[in-house]
Amino acid sequence: MSDSSSKVSIYAALLANVAIAIAKFVGAGISGSSAMLSEGIHSVVDSVNEILLLYGLKQSEKGPDDLHPLGHGQELYFWSLVVAVLIFSLGGGFSIYEGIQGFQAAEPSASPVVSYSVLGTAAIFEAAALTVSIREFKHQNPNRQGNLWTAMKRSKDPSSFIVIFEDAAALLGLGVAFGGVYLSQVTQNTTYDAVASIIIGVILTVVAIVLVSETKGLLIGESALPETQESLKAIIKADQAVVGMGSLITLHLAPKDVMLALNIEFADDLSADDIEAAVRRIETSIRDSHGEVKRIFIEAASMRLTAQSAAKE
Repeated sequence: MSDSSSKVSIYAALLANVAIAIAKFVGAGISGSSAMLSEGIHSVVDSVNEILLLYGLKQSEKGPDDLHPLGHGQELYFWSLVVAVLIFSLGGGFSIYEGIQGFQAAEPSASPVVSYSVLGTAAIFEAAALTVSIREFKHQNPNRQGNLWTAMKRSKDPSSFIVIFEDAAALLGLGVAFGGVYLSQVTQNTTYDAVASIIIGVILTVVAIVLVSETKGLLIGESALPETQESLKAIIKADQAVVGMGSLITLHLAPKDVMLALNIEFADDLSADDIEAAVRRIETSIRDSHGEVKRIFIEAASMRLTAQSAAKE
């Protein structure tokens, strides 16, 4: 299931980030590296984000109630947006702040070897977490179109692609931190370390902006993918009782929870019982082919009634 695959990648990233954060803070305390400290904060923010995504997944599994007749699926989209904001405010903001502070109170790294060891170990863990998250994403989307970037932009499950963005940004940030520590050591100029911290903050800010854009669209409400809509139209038109149909209205309430509403015109020689049977037939066919369509609202009309209504107008 999609949720299970998402949780696998989130748990993998969470375990990696907790271990890496501890190592980075120890390394920053020993070496005094601003970039290393920024990376430590980055890992802490990522760990909090994973916890929030897990919470969002759990909340989204709640069923409908009196106050939420369509369920709680969009909780996942809300918490995904919170994660994106946290990456921007805590991750990006603190890293840039720490870099600026590095210019004002520059101190040479006490033990660059420790920094190299921590960064190398962190890179191994982050690479492993990224491999797991990409593998699980591909498992969730076996029929994806285009490259990985295109597939993530088309995805309706932010819990899967946010983890990929986080892990990729972490790996890139580790590379920048390594460069900052190395240049500071070779030149004995701690400015490079401070610049590395600012660059890490910029990377996180850019990632956050991309994620805010993606999750905002899901929270506002996005329709099903074009190929899904075409498939639904084909199923409806294939029923012998259907002679016409209005525009489809689809809405993702969760990654695997789609609402469908439409008007169907039936042949005018059908009785009310025949139309009722046709509606049940269409709903069954849709659910058999598209399990993600949980709610179907069909307004039925015959050609004769439609023509009479048009004449009155």
